[in-house]
This record gives sequence, C-alpha cells and structure tokens, in this order.
Amino acid sequence: MGWISIAVLAVVVVVVLGGIASYNRFVRQKNLIKDAWANIDTELRRRYDLIPNLVETVKGYASHERQVFENVTKARAMATAATGSPAEQAAAEGPLIAALRQLFAVVENYPDLKANQNFLALQSELSNTEDRLQTARRFYNANVREYNQRVQSFPSMIVARMFSFKEEEFFEVDESLRGDAGVPQIDFAGAGPAVTFGEGAQTAPETAAAPADEDVPEPPPPPPATTT
Repeated sequence: MGWISIAVLAVVVVVVLGGIASYNRFVRQKNLIKDAWANIDTELRRRYDLIPNLVETVKGYASHERQVFENVTKARAMATAATGSPAEQAAAEGPLIAALRQLFAVVENYPDLKANQNFLALQSELSNTEDRLQTARRFYNANVREYNQRVQSFPSMIVARMFSFKEEEFFEVDESLRGDAGVPQIDFAGAGPAVTFGEGAQTAPETAAAPADEDVPEPPPPPPATTT
C-alpha cells in the first residue's frame, strides 16, 4: 500500500505542477497579446495623426474635391473613436481605407501635387507607418493563433476552462494602404494575404505562423525613428 500511495501522490504532484505551468503560460501569452495589440494601436494612431496634414496638402491643389475630403475626415473620426474589440476596430478601418483610396485617386490627377515635397514626405511617412502596422498585425495574429490553439487543445483546454481563458479575436482588415507604391490590394481571406501593386504585379504571401507547439514568437524589433 505504501508504494501505491507514493505513486498516486507522485501522479497528483505531476498533474498539479503541469497545471501550474500551463496556467502560467496562458498568463504569459495573454500579456504578449496585450502588448502586441498596443503596438497595433500605436501605428493606427500614427496613421490617424498623419491624415489631417495629408488632406490639407491635397486641398491646396484640389480644393473643389469637397466630398472626398469630407469622406476622409468622417471615416477618420469613426476609426479614431473605435475603441472596442480588435474585430470592431478592424471594421472601422474599412471605410477609412476606402476613403484614403479616393484621396490618392484624386492625387493622380495633379502631377504638381505628386511632386510637392510636403506631400512626398507625408506619403513616405504614411508608407512607413503602414509597413510597421502590417508587421505589428502579423505578430499579434501569430500570438492569438497560438493562444487560441492552446485554449482549444487537450489537456490545456482544461486549465483554460477552469480559469476562464477564452479565445481572442484576430485583427484582420480587407485592405491596406502603402503610399510609395500606389494603392495596393490586400486579400486576407485566403491561406495568406497577397499584396498587389498595379495590374499584373507579383504577389507576396504572408509569413506563415509558427506551429502551436513552438515557443511564443519574440516581438519584432522597434521601428526606426522617422520624421514628419
């Protein structure tokens, strides 16, 4: 009986230690997701801050395009006010991207504007911000994907249910903007998004996420300093 009791006690200890380790990993993953979302929010706010100056610059050459400017201003206000879940924030980004596409379509009709140094600087900053936003988005979604797999998988799902660790939302948008290469089209509906710059351009698939049994990916390096 003594050996049986010891064996049972050993099993209980192993289960308890495994549960503690699983719980701690869930906590670490939740914090990584929170930090990753903060990076996305930072880049979104940077984009929002650039838009008013961009609109004012375009106005100097195309003041009669009032409807376009109103659309951009209204969409920006809606996106800035969106403070809900990642899915809600992504939904608010759609009208803003559509409005910005209209704005850049107007720019194409004004060669002098396209050569304006202030516009070029804003366009470059917007492009850099978009690059950092897409990097932050991929990092966030990779962490959410691994965390959600653990919530759904046995035996970690037992710990998840015991301590109310629920699935997190992805941040997925239908379109994106990149000022230095025209207006791209990005489709996130398939296995990986493909970016197209103009007709017949090559597409680049998104980097595949790490398998669930690998360590949580390290955060991306800090973005280079830029000037407005």
